[in-house]
Amino acid sequence: MRSILLISLFLILAVVAHAQSPYVPLNEDYYQWVDRYEVKMGTVMPQFFTSVKPYKRSAIINFVDSVNAMGGFQSRVDKFTYDYLRNDSWEWSRAETSDSKKAFLKTFYKKKSDFFHVDIPEFDLHINPVLYVGMGKDSRRDERLFTNTRGVEVRGMVDRKVGFYTYLTDNQMVLPSYVWDQMRLNPVVPHEGFWKDFKSGKGVDFLQARGYITVDATKSINLQAGYDRFFIGNGVRSFIFSDYAPPVSFFKANIKVWKLNYMYFISEMTADVSASLGGSRSMDRGYPDKYVTFHHLSLNIGKKLNIGVFESVVFSPDDTTGAGKFEWAYLNPIIFYRAIEQQNGSSDNVLLGFDYKWNAVKKLSFYGQFVLDEFVLSHIKAGDGWWANKFAVQVGGKYVDAFGIPNLDLQGEINIARPFTYSHNTQYANYTNYQQPIAHPLGANFKEVVGILRYQPIPKLYVTGKLMVSRIGRDSTDYDWGSDKTPTYKYNWGSDLLKNNKTREKELGNTIGQGFKNDIVYGSLTASWQFKHNLFIDLNVVLRNSKSVLAFYNNNTSITSLALRWNIAQRTYEF
Repeated sequence: MRSILLISLFLILAVVAHAQSPYVPLNEDYYQWVDRYEVKMGTVMPQFFTSVKPYKRSAIINFVDSVNAMGGFQSRVDKFTYDYLRNDSWEWSRAETSDSKKAFLKTFYKKKSDFFHVDIPEFDLHINPVLYVGMGKDSRRDERLFTNTRGVEVRGMVDRKVGFYTYLTDNQMVLPSYVWDQMRLNPVVPHEGFWKDFKSGKGVDFLQARGYITVDATKSINLQAGYDRFFIGNGVRSFIFSDYAPPVSFFKANIKVWKLNYMYFISEMTADVSASLGGSRSMDRGYPDKYVTFHHLSLNIGKKLNIGVFESVVFSPDDTTGAGKFEWAYLNPIIFYRAIEQQNGSSDNVLLGFDYKWNAVKKLSFYGQFVLDEFVLSHIKAGDGWWANKFAVQVGGKYVDAFGIPNLDLQGEINIARPFTYSHNTQYANYTNYQQPIAHPLGANFKEVVGILRYQPIPKLYVTGKLMVSRIGRDSTDYDWGSDKTPTYKYNWGSDLLKNNKTREKELGNTIGQGFKNDIVYGSLTASWQFKHNLFIDLNVVLRNSKSVLAFYNNNTSITSLALRWNIAQRTYEF
């Protein structure tokens, strides 16, 4: 896969490129500020397709300027947000408001958004520090919660044809108790890759790195290669592809023409971090790889409706079951993967489905997703709960400027996933990366209701309240020790994607939430003050109640924290 990416990079650079733009890094708050204005206008805007994230900076500027021309930025807060977005990508907006009143040492912060920049016709450069420092108290941990992140973010363009982005941070953290509990079962840090112990095993230490190169090969075709995160959907969660798992090495081609947006994506992921090919950990051989190839076609129908269809396949040449090989047919961006997978003996994991967004009226939008992993129609008709009828459903809605109150936004969402969805009979084909779900963080076998209130009463103050209620069917935390000294769990009710689905408890009668029920109520309230451009002070309170017949999951947690962050998104563990 690394050679494929290198070849792709050379092909990209060989293309006669057009003017292009780097992307805005994924950030829930930032993208909410953008997306709300499409909902507010009550129409599908042509600048970008909101189900495919991240967005290009140039597209955001075109979008907000169009919304402004339509009278979409009316309140004092709206006008502040308009200036903020234009200042943040000033190389495209050329906003006069982006200039600082006084530069630091006549060199730094000439622009509000950039520590240092270069702006000449053949070279555009933006360098910014990254900082996240915070302290907190968890009612179930003796140690203070702690976050210490330092790093740098760099983006730019060469000849306005080749764009680049890189991000690097060093991180030390003491995590909330419920995150620490999860790591006892699956020793990975949520959202992250390789990590080390910190504070004598009480915390974690890790590096974060992301980066890519991008060009517009033509006016309508964008090519991108690198190491980063993506998100497909309009909701809080995604059943298609989310940013929960660590970043991936990827090559992406996106075609936006007429009312269509087509994305082709191939990525290299980590199949397993606890065992290498020989069944025992061997760092000199590296962790086994797997690949996800994905395509998504999105269509605007009229002025209010967007519908998308997608297909993805997970496969690996490292598969030790005998089926492993690199299937070159999956590199074809316009082929039906399911047909190829069946032709090869159905050894890989193919998912397909659709998503939609309907901006029904001004200020009100509805959205959803449906993912189909596997099914047999006769079992569906019989309603017999066959284990392999695997699918996930999402429905949601957004209401901005709710009840006539400017900048009060409400969002509601329901997520349901049947047992064993995304799982497979080998670690090389389940829908995970670095032992973390690629889609929803709860994996499968759950029901979830999400409610969010966002309010911006004055320009620099952002208040967000979240309530997430879920029921998950857990497996027992008891296990037997196998002959190779690795734990083998006694039960598999279909929630844990890492388990071989051949170890399922039963063929028929499977229902959502089966197994050992775990009811979780997660509530949070966050107040963020933007002291300077992209410099935030966050006060956060989390209440998490977890009840289960299994003592391991039967616990309650309350968390309070205060943080200072600079050019970085909030860190959340919402599960």
